[in-house]
Amino acid sequence: MSRADKFQGLRTATMSASSVKTVPRHIAIIMDGNGRWAKGRGLPRIKGHEAGAQAVRECVEGCGELKVEYLTLYAFSAENWQRPKTEVIALMRLLERFLREKTPELIEKNVRLQAIGRLTDLPASSQQQLHKTIEQTAGNTGLTLILALSYGGRLEIIDGIKSLLRAIELLIRTSGEMRLSNFLLWQTSYTEIYITPKLWPDFTKKDLVAAVEEFGRRQRRYGVVL
Repeated sequence: MSRADKFQGLRTATMSASSVKTVPRHIAIIMDGNGRWAKGRGLPRIKGHEAGAQAVRECVEGCGELKVEYLTLYAFSAENWQRPKTEVIALMRLLERFLREKTPELIEKNVRLQAIGRLTDLPASSQQQLHKTIEQTAGNTGLTLILALSYGGRLEIIDGIKSLLRAIELLIRTSGEMRLSNFLLWQTSYTEIYITPKLWPDFTKKDLVAAVEEFGRRQRRYGVVL
C-alpha cells in the first residue's frame, strides 16, 4: 500500500468515525490471530504479536475519535503462561517496550492507562513499567485504556476483584472464533458481540468503525420483549 493510499484510508476512517451516531461507552476486544497471521507469512509467532501492536494503536486512536470512554484489551490471559517459555518472555518484553515507547503518545492523546488481572504474576520489570505508565497517565481525562494481563474470568470471580470495569456494551473478537475465551464473563451478560474473520494484526480503525456502526443498528432488549 502506498503512502497516499494509507493516508486516504485513515482519512476515510476518521470521516466515518465522525458520522457514527450511536457509540458504546465501553468496548472490549479479544485480540486473536497474531500467531496465525505470522504463520501465514512464514514468520515467527512473535512477529505476529509485534504486528498486533499496530492494531492496538489503531483502536486507541479510533476510540478516541469516536469518544468511547473505556477500551478494554485482552492482552494476556492467565492461561497464556502455559505457552512456551521463550514466547512468554518475548511477550513480556514486547509489553514493556510498548508501554515505554507509547507512554508519550498516550499522554499526548489524553489517554489514561489502567490494568486488571493478577498483575503480581508479571515479571518485576513488566510490573514496574506498567505502574510507571499508569502513574504518568493518571491525570488524563480522555479514553481510559484497560489492559487485561494475566487475566481470567474465573480467577476474577475467585479473587472477588472489584474492578473499575463498567458493563461492557460491545465485545469485538477477531479471527472469526465464536467464544469468549474466559474474558469478562461477569461483565458481558448483556453485551453485543461482534465477530470479524480478520486476524488481529490486520484490524484497522476502519474495522473498528464498522463494528460500532453495526452496534448502532442493533435493538438491545436486555431480556425484555419489545
